[in-house]
Amino acid sequence: MKLRLIVALPLLGLASVIPAPAAEQVPALSVIGAIPGPDGGWDYASVDAAQRRLYVAHGDAVMAVNLDTAKVEPKLVEGQRLHAVVPLPGGRVLSTNGGNDTATLFEGDTGRVIASIPTGRKPDAAVYDPSSGLVFVMDGQDGDATLVDPKTGTSPGRIPIGGKLEFAVADGKGNVFVNVEDKGEIAVVDAKARKVTTRYKLPDCEEPSGLAIDRKDGILVSACSNGKAIALKAADGSVLATLPIGMRPDAAIFDFKRRLFFIPCGEGTLAVIGENENGPPTVTATVPTANGARTGALDPKTGKLYLPTADFKPPAPGEKRHQVVPGTFRILIVGTK
Repeated sequence: MKLRLIVALPLLGLASVIPAPAAEQVPALSVIGAIPGPDGGWDYASVDAAQRRLYVAHGDAVMAVNLDTAKVEPKLVEGQRLHAVVPLPGGRVLSTNGGNDTATLFEGDTGRVIASIPTGRKPDAAVYDPSSGLVFVMDGQDGDATLVDPKTGTSPGRIPIGGKLEFAVADGKGNVFVNVEDKGEIAVVDAKARKVTTRYKLPDCEEPSGLAIDRKDGILVSACSNGKAIALKAADGSVLATLPIGMRPDAAIFDFKRRLFFIPCGEGTLAVIGENENGPPTVTATVPTANGARTGALDPKTGKLYLPTADFKPPAPGEKRHQVVPGTFRILIVGTK
């Protein structure tokens, strides 16, 4: 994931949902709480529903949260400029380190490191592909995917894809879909053949980042930096809808129980996208969150969303980026009251 300039915006109200035309009944979501954590930057978050754990790539450590007690382990595993944390079968977890071009395989319950696997340059997002049993690590600078076998803690090779790679998802049938940020497209990778088989253009989509998939209905939703999301068919890339969302999105999440897509946007909103039986997907609600809440994860058991963020202050003299206010990092909890 590339670093983006954070523009300080006033915090939006936390108790309401801005309605939009709805295709079906959508739960009345709002920010219902927050879990404080240590200072530091953050990137992707993920949930291991079986182990009841939330993981956050938090600066130079993997932060873990017990979803039932909200107990925080601020430094479960150390790393260098962490980007992704991917829960795996058997209780193992893989994290990516953009600071030293490695992936760390560890035990999710204890944090014991099993292996450190070399990757390409600037490893970013990663996805587990159940069809092959491999993890695909997106090497942001090299434009390829490093394969990791989580059973052996080794890499069986790399797959050239091309471009600046962002988030990826797997359909469970042998296809891995990768957002290519600088080309405005999705690369489709055949996991068995280990090659790109086709590319889907994302019309009027600038710098696609977050990507989510509904495996059952074969729908992809890609988040774009220019305030849009593209819904398309996973089978052939045909566009179903171009949808308005907030600015600075960096993740997309699918809730298979409620058949909803969620896109957290750094401007301080969460777009809720619903599927329709007799028409294309639509934005069904926009939930106010907080400035900087651009990534997140869903707990499928409770339906709650967890969005990391913090408060910001203007750049120091001679600097360009806004600075995180010390002591303000937290994980917003979005749910129903």
